[in-house]
Amino acid sequence: MREFAYEAQPMRVVLRPGASVTATPGEAERLGLRRLLVVSGARGADTARAVADALGGACVGLHAEARMHVPVEVADRAVEVARAAGADGCVAVGGGSAIGLGKVIALRTGMPVIAVPSTYSGSEMTPVWGLTEHGAKRTGRDPSVLPRSVVYDPELTLSLPVGLSVTSGINAVAHAAEALYAPDASPLVSLMAEEGARAMTGALTGVAADPRDLDARGRALYGAWLCGAALGATTMGLHHKLCHVLGGTFGLPHAETHTVVLPYALAYNASAAPEAMAALGRALDSDDAPGALWELSGRLGAPRSLAELGLREADLTVAAHAATGQAYANPRPISEEGVLGVLRSAYAGDRP
Repeated sequence: MREFAYEAQPMRVVLRPGASVTATPGEAERLGLRRLLVVSGARGADTARAVADALGGACVGLHAEARMHVPVEVADRAVEVARAAGADGCVAVGGGSAIGLGKVIALRTGMPVIAVPSTYSGSEMTPVWGLTEHGAKRTGRDPSVLPRSVVYDPELTLSLPVGLSVTSGINAVAHAAEALYAPDASPLVSLMAEEGARAMTGALTGVAADPRDLDARGRALYGAWLCGAALGATTMGLHHKLCHVLGGTFGLPHAETHTVVLPYALAYNASAAPEAMAALGRALDSDDAPGALWELSGRLGAPRSLAELGLREADLTVAAHAATGQAYANPRPISEEGVLGVLRSAYAGDRP
């Protein structure tokens, strides 16, 4: 018998075309929110404006200053804006940067968040928050940052470029992969993770073939939901720690970094997590999950090396030292030499 503990997250999910404007006002009303601040990044401001307009008099402002990895000064400013507007809730519209900013607002003010994702990062399904300060990204878990409602609208993702769709989707697969070998995994989480990886990788092939395929876009959001929920219920390992270091310390782009690192982190852990690799292999229809993900990235035009992302070879030692500076759960023991080997392979971009 497998022993486990599982706690369901208190969240409502709506997935349908057009839901960003047709469902968000109803979700706010259901939560009793009457003064909502809409937050987004600069690139997603037009979409966020449409959501703000749909909220009508319940919207007290649009704050379009979210940035990647949530710099602490950006978070400070957003909290000031929310308090000055007398907001009683926040609607985060966009990718991981916008949702991450909404989470920090929730962390500092206690305001509930409604998430309207426009990428496949899956951040909306986790109680994990992150802040970057002085070149270091720190993360934590707090149930208060978990969005109360998540509104998935496939129409919002139709204009998401194929390249970003692919890296965002593989970022979500990374959540599922680490959930499969997490020490606090459970049978239900493992089912969600395997199905999420299967749905996402299949959907990405469809999105790459036809970016306007609404069905493929919807299946990708479904996959993001499951992958994110799996991560939200478990503990992150080596892969996520490396990506947080590479993003927070060296400013590498979030989704692209996850896409590059994932096959190599999985290859490092494969011998210590055979059941997880078998489940991921079933999802990818392959007996070599790390290799299958590496091939998928290349086939769909995603970057496959840290060198492509602008990291310098001299940075690898610094990153390996930072990634081993504190203890965290991982199926295979962590050493600075081992992590440096993962980083060197990811830097070169050869088949894992």
